[in-house]
Amino acid sequence: MALFSTESKRLLRRIDLPLLLAATAIVIYGLVIISSATHINTPGEERFWFVQRQGLFAVVNAVMAVLFMNFDYRGLSQHGKTLYVFNLIMLLAVMLFGHAALGAQRWIQLGPVSIQPSEFSKIIMIICLASILEERMGKLNTIQDLLPVVLYVGLPFLLVLKQPDLGTSLVFMAIFFGMVIACGMPWRIFAGIVFAGIAMFPVMWQFLKDYQKMRIMVFLDPNVDPLGSGYHIIQSKIAIGSGMLFGKGLFEGTQSQLNFLPENHTDFIFAVVGEELGFVGAVALLLLYLIVLWRGIQIAKDAGDVFGRLLAVGITSMLAFHVLVNVGMTTGIMPVTGIPLPLMSYGISSLTTNILAIAILLNINMHKQKFIF
Repeated sequence: MALFSTESKRLLRRIDLPLLLAATAIVIYGLVIISSATHINTPGEERFWFVQRQGLFAVVNAVMAVLFMNFDYRGLSQHGKTLYVFNLIMLLAVMLFGHAALGAQRWIQLGPVSIQPSEFSKIIMIICLASILEERMGKLNTIQDLLPVVLYVGLPFLLVLKQPDLGTSLVFMAIFFGMVIACGMPWRIFAGIVFAGIAMFPVMWQFLKDYQKMRIMVFLDPNVDPLGSGYHIIQSKIAIGSGMLFGKGLFEGTQSQLNFLPENHTDFIFAVVGEELGFVGAVALLLLYLIVLWRGIQIAKDAGDVFGRLLAVGITSMLAFHVLVNVGMTTGIMPVTGIPLPLMSYGISSLTTNILAIAILLNINMHKQKFIF
């Protein structure tokens, strides 16, 4: 039995090569940096355990992405309700059966693998939102029109916030605003929501946990708690600054190799890039992300249907927010949040989600061309 039909082969020849090559390059870049960041912490034959694990799942996910190309993405719109219910069950399962790590209950253990449902929740919510917004294109003209969509997103948003996972909750907001603006929500409503959020900040401050308040205070002045909450950002800025133009070389970064830089293979992997490959290496990585985001915008613009356009906008909003916040926090221009660098940071759930997101973008572009010819 042939792996691909004649129609599938024809569509595969229309694949978006700039997007595919840039995303692949980021994954390979990530494997190299993960190897450098973690090899010294694990003795013996297992010193490359993290990079081997990440590489294995990168290959598995790539195979799944290729198989996904056999299907038309438009079929996803029919499963919005089912996926929404599955998403709620998955997030509730974390609360009931999940295990805690780093002060939060976000993971479920499935045999040897720990999965983070809130990561998968992002891509599921993009599909669900696109399915309900498809019929509301151009009809979100008032707050009353927007309210059902807010409630729809609000339930999974609160479940993620409860874990607590403020970073992923903020990603939900970025996805929501990106998609409703693409759906035709007037900018005056967006500006009003932002203004209301700023005005309510003193009230919301009272509901933040102590460590979340400290993160904001540390963002304003890392020296408020230099050995506690401010330690991550201080070490990250030292690492990036010490890399200068060309870096200290792979496997030669003192902040990373001597374990001064915490979470150097996950949330702070960009700091390892800055230290070991310098300004040039960091800019090269950001250019790869720029290509991915540029292609995402173009795919959204040229999509052959409303559902595809909304999917592409949601995915591009998610990726852009991740890059902006992660790079911002490692360089000290944004508060520290647990948001990984997409396709780059170590994490099976995050890697799977982002490869699936890229696969959906490629699928949208392939079938867009099917409409044209």
